[in-house]
Amino acid sequence: MSQSELFRNAVARHALTDGTFECALPGVKLIRCSAPTMPMPVIYEPTVCFVAQGRKRASLGASIFHYDPASYLVASVGLPVVGTVVEATQEHPYLSLQLDLNSPELTELALRHPRQAGKGGLSAGLTLNEMTAGLLDAATRLVTLLDTPDDIEALGPLAVREVFYRLLSGPGGGVIHAVTQSDSRHGQIARAIIWIRAHFKEVFRIDEVARIAGMSRSTFHDHFKAVTAMSPLEFRNQLRMQEARRLMVGDGLDAASAGYQVGYDGPSQFSRDYSRLFGAAPAKDASRFRLAAK
Repeated sequence: MSQSELFRNAVARHALTDGTFECALPGVKLIRCSAPTMPMPVIYEPTVCFVAQGRKRASLGASIFHYDPASYLVASVGLPVVGTVVEATQEHPYLSLQLDLNSPELTELALRHPRQAGKGGLSAGLTLNEMTAGLLDAATRLVTLLDTPDDIEALGPLAVREVFYRLLSGPGGGVIHAVTQSDSRHGQIARAIIWIRAHFKEVFRIDEVARIAGMSRSTFHDHFKAVTAMSPLEFRNQLRMQEARRLMVGDGLDAASAGYQVGYDGPSQFSRDYSRLFGAAPAKDASRFRLAAK
């Protein structure tokens, strides 16, 4: 049996129904989906996603990423992404493993194994990388630990550490290192992103966020767009639209109330911005999602 088959079978054994599951391994989630999904706006926290079976698409601004068992996706900062499972059936469901990158162990490993600074610009906040044999082997051993729960306390941290090491030393290691460097340009943008996510309902000036990042306005704007594929105001609007959709679909608010809740003074601009992002008027889009959830 190939390594990819071992990985797929290990995830399938512990993700028996559709959904996202926390498990006993630290910072690990398993995901199963038995059919393609509608485009769903979500916040990708700093994480790495390994696909065991199926295919998924993630959109960040104008950038589109397709990933499957031959690749893995890294989100190095918290980003508003539109995710869609594009290949999944009852017989061959989409299966994946997600690993949290906000980890002291990852930071400690990055300090022990520094990486020579690469040439070129700032790393994007969402990157796609080719899966390597060593990384696939480590990810398989990590999930397989779920078969022997008594071993998790002793061996789980070691298995996670090996996956981190393979990530740091692999082709996408530069962006993994960037996650751990709070004083780097990448870390400065991450700090600004955290602030915007906490204040997206408010009116703020770009100069204010640039000061939080410790950059000039022009430098901040250029670096922010390099990491997030959008301007700070576009980023804020994405967050507003995602929250508005949640309020309409999950809490039953009407479009005008949802727009007001996320910081809009009137329904007209809210409706225009919402339709531009999601391709439908707020009420129509929310109704479509409610029907899909039944």
